[in-house]
Amino acid sequence: MREMREANPAEAAHAHPDPAAAGVPEGVGAPHAAAAGHAGAEDAREAAGREGRGPAGDFWGRLRDAVGEAVVGEELPLRLLATALLAEGHALIEDVPGVGKTLLAHAFARALGLDFGRVQGTPDLLPTDVTGSSILDAGSLRFVPGPVFTNVLLVDEINRATPRTQSALLEAMQERQVSIEGLTRPLPDPFLVLATQNPIELEGTFALPEAQLDRFLVRIRLGYPDEAGERSIARRYRVPGDPIERVRPVVGAGEIAALRVAARAVTVSDEVERYLVALARATRRHPDVQLGASPRASVALYRAAQAWALLAGRAFALPDDVQTVAPYVLAHRLLLDVDRQLRGASVDRIVEQVLGSVPVPLERG
Repeated sequence: MREMREANPAEAAHAHPDPAAAGVPEGVGAPHAAAAGHAGAEDAREAAGREGRGPAGDFWGRLRDAVGEAVVGEELPLRLLATALLAEGHALIEDVPGVGKTLLAHAFARALGLDFGRVQGTPDLLPTDVTGSSILDAGSLRFVPGPVFTNVLLVDEINRATPRTQSALLEAMQERQVSIEGLTRPLPDPFLVLATQNPIELEGTFALPEAQLDRFLVRIRLGYPDEAGERSIARRYRVPGDPIERVRPVVGAGEIAALRVAARAVTVSDEVERYLVALARATRRHPDVQLGASPRASVALYRAAQAWALLAGRAFALPDDVQTVAPYVLAHRLLLDVDRQLRGASVDRIVEQVLGSVPVPLERG
């Protein structure tokens, strides 16, 4: 994969937002705004390029190299997918057509060496097309499992499916099981949903409800590649065959299970725990927000910080880990006030303001 790009200067322009905007009393968050800015700082892109030590670092190195056989782009999206995997969450990949959303998800699944299923979202897709149904076979009913009975499920263009079909995924994503015809059937372990959606097309699409967005641990945006990256993409098609065929499995189910156990064991101090909960609660007090981050978001931020720290080769989470993953964990869970949205408010800016105004715990020397 190509080297990471430098941070967008436009993002740095908002490094010192008004603390009061996030509902934090004046004078409390201000001294910490610079610290949050420097941690946003540690630009997620820069942090994603660091290879940690130990089993998690080895896992990340092999995964990155394998996916890089097919995907050209920044390492951050792949690192966030790995974070979702180790935190036992799901990932929503959202961006314009043609930037490689499906390719990234497919290459990631192939590199994991797990069973893979795919569903193409369309308006006529039925819930039973996802979960499965019973058919009459030799005079008796026989259940035929749907594509959801797999380890990695790619739901391509999820917002083209109807709300009825989207809701069929809710139980699977949260409970790792599906209830069909009065019976509850467990899903394979591990189970990970990778969903893609196009944010700019409205015709023939159905916006994901807040309840379902809340089930995704992270939302990832890819962006356009730079000139060198785009030339590299074009150059890969000089060789016959699909680049995805070059991706080989480099991880097994047993290793993933062990890394998930290790991620849960990553220490989160009381100070870091209070900090991440304060971030979630601050979104609920923001004047531009109609619906802030739920307690489920606090859990997601906790688990994501643990997984990010593990990938960095640490057995403990830092405030920097929380700050790095917070935009990808919190932004898609916020519902803006319509009037404020028309005046230019955005969820990304709100998360930025919250990060700049909630006091950052100091590291113990």
